[in-house]
Amino acid sequence: MAGSGGTITWNTRFGFLMAAIGSSVGLGNFWRFPYMAGENGGSAFVLIYLACVALIAFPILIAELSVGRHARRSAVGSTRKMAFDAGASEMWSIAGWVAMAGGVMILCFYSVVAGWVAAYVFQMASGAFVNAEPEAVASAFGTLVGDTSTVIGWHTLFMAVTITIVCFGVTKGIERAVTILMPIFFLMLVGLVVYAGVTGDMGAALTYLFTPDFSEVTGQTVIAALGQAFFSIGVGSAIMITYGSYLRRDDNLPQSAGIITGADAMVAIIAGLAIFPFVFAFGLDPAAGAGLFFETLPSVFAQMPGGQWLGTAFFALAFIAALTSSISLLQVIVSFGEEHTDFGRVGSSLFFGAIIFMFGVGAAFSVDGFFDVLDKVSGNILLPLGGLLIAVFTGWVVSKQLMLTELNQASAAFFAYWRFTIRWLAPVAVALIILVGLADMADISLPYFGEPEVATD
Repeated sequence: MAGSGGTITWNTRFGFLMAAIGSSVGLGNFWRFPYMAGENGGSAFVLIYLACVALIAFPILIAELSVGRHARRSAVGSTRKMAFDAGASEMWSIAGWVAMAGGVMILCFYSVVAGWVAAYVFQMASGAFVNAEPEAVASAFGTLVGDTSTVIGWHTLFMAVTITIVCFGVTKGIERAVTILMPIFFLMLVGLVVYAGVTGDMGAALTYLFTPDFSEVTGQTVIAALGQAFFSIGVGSAIMITYGSYLRRDDNLPQSAGIITGADAMVAIIAGLAIFPFVFAFGLDPAAGAGLFFETLPSVFAQMPGGQWLGTAFFALAFIAALTSSISLLQVIVSFGEEHTDFGRVGSSLFFGAIIFMFGVGAAFSVDGFFDVLDKVSGNILLPLGGLLIAVFTGWVVSKQLMLTELNQASAAFFAYWRFTIRWLAPVAVALIILVGLADMADISLPYFGEPEVATD
């Protein structure tokens, strides 16, 4: 549906919220959050994570939506126009360039991981793991990753679905897809938690996630929670600037941002409630690391009555989460293509989708090389740098009056809270994420923070 001046807008607020929540709810909620909580002390990590969401990710999300809605252009065009309207240098469009580059780079390897998930949906449904020994199930993942032709096949299928949805446009493609997929996602997730409560050790999971022991909190715990909060919401990737450009002027940005961040944090915690009851019921290690997703959990499903279908449902959930995130990442650069080239929507989707597909093929061939480079450069540098630039831009460069105009539905107290966090807390916190990320790339330890963390594992 077109808004004033022919500008595309979301058909409904519900459609926008489903798209924005879908972009935030990705594999990080299923893959990264549970094992990060496991490696960093459980409930203390969860509480610190929630505080970081409220104080860091939430203000930046509001800023990104504001920039997009103000200019109603691509991420690059929006930052350039808002800088012009603020009387600042249009060079501040670098914030849009960096964020867009980070998002595109993520999709190049994210689609490969989504292909692994798709393969597991098929393997679970076919009964390939039924009654298999844990060692055999764990080794199956290594076999899959090493089978490049199979990985590329699933990667091709995933990218084809992503490109097709984006080709249909914002309302007929993305909005229509997410209004179907996200309600299914939430229903399946709740069903999985109920099943986990009946058949697993929910009491142990609740204790683990909600009984904090701050005596074991270290600097590394805080950094891990801060990084998870930043990356799980999806700020710094230009998605929310792009999606914000399709919002109507009367949309309450703080309220929408609150719903998005709240839903994303809720899904991450509920995912923990869907996973940890099985982990504790089978006497497994909650701090098993990234292998918890592709190795430990499948071995649990293999030994459970009905585990074949439970495992299928679990990986189908993860696939939906990956798909709703991937279409948002592709839309970022397609929006740029529509604005700066003569390709049009379909041409931009096919052209940029094909380029991302080819980089994904390279990542599939070199999981320990090119894949790792894409992961670390995007997660450790580009995304946090994009978030930092947006925070500085909206907090220090754009005038207070202009931001008040964009956030005119916010109370004076809320605006004061937002302006303080975006000017002071967010830049310092995101700069710390960048520092730790650079330390990780240099493979060094930082005083008080221990060994560096990979930002997007």
